[in-house]
Amino acid sequence: MTTADSLIIDVVALRRRVGTRRPVTDRVLIVGASVGDSLVVGSAVDAEVVVESVHGGVSVSGTASADWSAPCRRCLAPVTGRIRAQVSEVFEDAPTEGETWPIVDERIDLTPALREAVILALPLAPLCRESCRGPEPDRFPTGLPGDEHTAGDPRWAALDQLRFDDD
Repeated sequence: MTTADSLIIDVVALRRRVGTRRPVTDRVLIVGASVGDSLVVGSAVDAEVVVESVHGGVSVSGTASADWSAPCRRCLAPVTGRIRAQVSEVFEDAPTEGETWPIVDERIDLTPALREAVILALPLAPLCRESCRGPEPDRFPTGLPGDEHTAGDPRWAALDQLRFDDD
């Protein structure tokens, strides 16, 4: 297993006969793989795919895995995990925009497809635990009998003296 900035596969031998398969297991660095506050830790993505010759191109199927981190959406504590995204892509000499990927000089670059799969699998709003209720909010006195909790932010204390003509 190597670590590189891109994962480029030569497909000349594969394309000689439809149905020829080649397993690929490697690690690629994908800088900036994030969505919202969730990001891939260390930019490392592990790819375990099979590249197969098909009529008119090459198909790639397998998984992309990466460690991720983000703040909890409720309490902002750090949350980490590992995602495992399914990869199922087709590479063609004349790719269809938004549907297939290009074969350039009898090589395919798996990096953009892996990046897309990993970004789509990142959690948008993770929780540190299901029961997380978030930080304890400041409690303000309501003036009701039996409400003995403490006053809130002292920076707002001057507003307690504010009176309106209607009072």
